[in-house]
Amino acid sequence: MTGMRRRQSLILILSFVGLAAVGAYVTWAVHAAAKVGLGWAGLRSAWPYLLAGALTVEVVIGAFVWLAFFSERRGYDDRAGSDER
Repeated sequence: MTGMRRRQSLILILSFVGLAAVGAYVTWAVHAAAKVGLGWAGLRSAWPYLLAGALTVEVVIGAFVWLAFFSERRGYDDRAGSDER
């Protein structure tokens, strides 16, 4: 039992350290980006393009996931690799 508890503690600690590292990087990136070019004022004109790009990626990923489920429901995936020689 102690081995399992030790592994869970290690996973929890590593997760926390990883989350802290990502948080530190995001904090640094936001702070550094505020000093580049026009700062946050320059970002105002880019928001529509950033949002359009994010929405486009979401739609494409959603379409691929829908195609995967469609293919699975219709049984198209079952035929792959069935030609044994």
